[in-house]
Amino acid sequence: MEMFEYNERLGIPLPAFSKHWEEYPNEVQQQILSDWECIRGQIPDRIKHLEAIINKKQEQLNDEEDFELSCRLNEEISEIASIINDLWLWYRIDPHITEA
Repeated sequence: MEMFEYNERLGIPLPAFSKHWEEYPNEVQQQILSDWECIRGQIPDRIKHLEAIINKKQEQLNDEEDFELSCRLNEEISEIASIINDLWLWYRIDPHITEA
């Protein structure tokens, strides 16, 4: 039973449940939470990697004189910043086991 699906944009697996959380037995919920904690633990490293990419692009932008290329670099930086924001949102999710 696959509970997570790799998200290409974010670079991590995300929950992909086929039914409502409450419908899963307690043991399955516990396994899902355990798996999520492993995935969640990778998020800060992923963010750090993306921040390094942004820094490189900003260095390029500082030296760039071509307007079109500057616009493209700004767009790429914005997209990566959006990914970082989404990753932080996922990192802050604190699921819990349903009371039976």
